[in-house]
Amino acid sequence: MYLGVKWSPPKEEVNFIMAFTNNRKVLDFVEKSAQLAMPDKIVWIDGSEAQLAALREEAVKTGEMIELNQEKLPGCYYHRTAKNDVARVEDRTFICCKKEEDAGPINYWMDPEKAYKLCGEIARGKMKGRTMYVIPYSMGVVGSPFSKIGVEVTDSIYVVLNMAIMTRVGLDCYAALGEDGDFIKGFHCKCDVDPEKRYIMHFPEDDTIISVNSAYGGNVLLGKKCFALRIASYLGKQEGWMAEHMLILGVTFPNGEKHYVAAAFPSACGKTNLAMLIPPKHYLEKGYKVETVGDDIAWIRVGKDGRLWAVNPENGFFGVAPGTNEKSNPNALAATKRGTIFTNVAINPEDNTVWWEGLTKPAPAKLIDWLGNPWTPESGVKAAHPNSRFTAPAVNCPCLSPEFDSKEGVPLDAIIFGGRRASTTPLVYQSRDWDHGVFVGSIMSSETTAAATGAVGVLRHDPMAMKPFCGYHMADYFGHWIEMGKKIENPPKIFNVNWFRQDENGEFLWPGFGDNMRVLEWILKRCAGTVDAQETAIGYVPYAKDIDLEGLDYSKETLERILYVDKARWAAEAEEIEGYYEQFGDRLPKELRASLETLKKNCAN
Repeated sequence: MYLGVKWSPPKEEVNFIMAFTNNRKVLDFVEKSAQLAMPDKIVWIDGSEAQLAALREEAVKTGEMIELNQEKLPGCYYHRTAKNDVARVEDRTFICCKKEEDAGPINYWMDPEKAYKLCGEIARGKMKGRTMYVIPYSMGVVGSPFSKIGVEVTDSIYVVLNMAIMTRVGLDCYAALGEDGDFIKGFHCKCDVDPEKRYIMHFPEDDTIISVNSAYGGNVLLGKKCFALRIASYLGKQEGWMAEHMLILGVTFPNGEKHYVAAAFPSACGKTNLAMLIPPKHYLEKGYKVETVGDDIAWIRVGKDGRLWAVNPENGFFGVAPGTNEKSNPNALAATKRGTIFTNVAINPEDNTVWWEGLTKPAPAKLIDWLGNPWTPESGVKAAHPNSRFTAPAVNCPCLSPEFDSKEGVPLDAIIFGGRRASTTPLVYQSRDWDHGVFVGSIMSSETTAAATGAVGVLRHDPMAMKPFCGYHMADYFGHWIEMGKKIENPPKIFNVNWFRQDENGEFLWPGFGDNMRVLEWILKRCAGTVDAQETAIGYVPYAKDIDLEGLDYSKETLERILYVDKARWAAEAEEIEGYYEQFGDRLPKELRASLETLKKNCAN
């Protein structure tokens, strides 16, 4: 990777380096990064509020960020990305391992030597006139057996400040590494923000991530999807644990019992809403409580008690702003009110606050849109970018679990998979056992809409919601799930949910949002063995009488309709799954093929 001109830091810079860590691997990484990118200056981030405040002030002076109304939004700032740099770039995101077949059919692959050379040529000398920041961070609580340390070098203050929200940044990370500890190396350079030379490279066999020519959070906050899923999923396979694209929530029953659930959903399937769910009124009156452990990523290990235990390795929320409001997700909105960085939303010039579509109705009369242009409701364009974001400290969330900072994690009673299906998939069903549950996760899919693709009902498979984030061959990932099941004496039960069943007119048949608590309650009662279920061709489905409809204007007949399992539809589904599985060839675990054959047999009877 490091193909730059010889570079030697000034003596005082070396002394400054040595004051932070004497880990030779860290020092070599930083020195070689500087040799390549040739910054004018190196600043080592210590995580202190004083240093972060100075960086915020500098970013405001340079225009990289805008300070918002500090009375209404204390500690909050605004940032605009380049117009060509507004989202993750999956077609320029690569897994760089020695053998192409190990990346699998779902990932983009590049030979590591070629990738290092390519990125080296792009980044060489691109930090001239800039400062390189060195960020030590921990995914997870420092000192937890779950946690991993990373060091990211970057030429972006925006990245530094976002990483300070999303991860645990500080000098204690170096203490955890000691003199010889290994860490995940992350090199980020904005370069020219050129979309034609934009690459997000992952080297799972080298514990390395490189990002060039982007300044958008999803591509440059290297602790998030890059480390916490793509690299960590590979590490998990090697070390016997799991890195999953899952929320974690806790449910307290009226008798004081606490239960924890991890759940995986593709985008636009209600993941954040479930993570921060507010139960219906009568549940609250009875004493039920839902608390958020994590909204996006779970690292999972087998505990001494033979159960799976999970932690959220992140320290903040990197959420999509549009659609977030007091009705859809009041807890997420509350989390944005302090110490938050907003990206590509609109600014209300009247009071220097932020706005996005769905926040309020009607929209303000005048705004500054995400491109910096004057905007009115008659402008005919969105004021905020559809993928505009907020980076908010998790501690702001009103429903944050007291176990959020637990070094041991929380024990999982259930794992839930979900997709967006207009028909076929019932509201909820339970797998027969762990291996069947892996099958259920592997066939996760959602149907496209006309607005999204120009075609209705086209299936997009997203196994375990990991399609864009698995750091190695997806079939081997399925196999890792199967192997993990053999290590768990007391495995969580596995379920599938579908909040999106529709009638003939395209109207949703289930109210969703807080009312999903009614399904969550049934799931946890199944885990406790206190409620029965009916066996069907696909697994165990509730009896309608066992789903609480109190306080809901909803008929038992409609509920029975969305719990019905249509064998003919599932027979067609099985044929589609068989075609989908073909891409994995002989690497597909035999247990999944067996589950598929069982499904076909059940639907034929």
